[in-house]
Amino acid sequence: MAKQQAVVSILTTGGTIASRRFADGARPDVGGTELIAGAASTDVELRVREILQVDSGALLPVDQDAIRLAVASELADPDVSGVVVTHGTDTMEETAMLLDLMHHDPRAVVMTGARLPADSPDADGPANIEAAIAAAADPASRGRGVLIAMGGELVPACGATKSDTGAPSPFRPVHPGLPRRLVPPAPIADVRVDLLALYPGVDAHLIDWAADAGAAAIVLSASGSGNTHPDVVAAVGRVIDRGLPVVVCSRVPRGEVVPLYGGGGGAIDLIRCGAVISPWLRASQARIAVQAILAGGGGPTDITAFFAPE
Repeated sequence: MAKQQAVVSILTTGGTIASRRFADGARPDVGGTELIAGAASTDVELRVREILQVDSGALLPVDQDAIRLAVASELADPDVSGVVVTHGTDTMEETAMLLDLMHHDPRAVVMTGARLPADSPDADGPANIEAAIAAAADPASRGRGVLIAMGGELVPACGATKSDTGAPSPFRPVHPGLPRRLVPPAPIADVRVDLLALYPGVDAHLIDWAADAGAAAIVLSASGSGNTHPDVVAAVGRVIDRGLPVVVCSRVPRGEVVPLYGGGGGAIDLIRCGAVISPWLRASQARIAVQAILAGGGGPTDITAFFAPE
């Protein structure tokens, strides 16, 4: 009996991989069919759908919802072996995290992008697309959640961070083998979660402002192992008393966030006033996780459980 041909759905959303250079700068201009024109394979049947045609830095939560729903729609077909999503690298780690959080299907979802526009002499997009298709069709990818295929590397979405703006493989895992945690699929567009960077001299009232402006939760990118100023801790306590969850991450690219310092502005002080420490996820993915949890009907207890160390 002949081996059944694998079917891979390719969803295109724009980004550098679909961009051409113009006098006013590069922008997405390559349609889905043209994008995969060189990726024909006798072993894999390809289906392509153009979902968006934007730079990923311009994505809104409603666009991320559209991408997730498109993935779910493709996987509703039992003949589909896996899904590839082409995407700009600027916010790929956020969209990848959203997809991974709500991906309960064992079939692979593989995201890919490019360092160089499609009309560059050394464009890396075609090779990345071929690698993503191969990964999506590979039975060994089943059960691994969402993956990112770029520059000859395959990186799990959970914990991935863009660590180099110019590298062929720009994403690195913050921690190898970070366990996936799933949440119920739900639209995130109407759930506002603010991300604030902390620095010497930051106005702690920005935290109050975020709460007043309608944030449902706040994620902080703190220094070191989750440390800040006592004024920030006081502001965190105020918004938590108002019912807003606050998650604290580190701005340091690598390493576990282990609460150690007190003194009024340390991570231990933040925990005492009710904040949750993210041990591994950095701020971009932690914000998406909080947004997804709240969108699915979760609350502060669910957020605390999600970020609890293994």
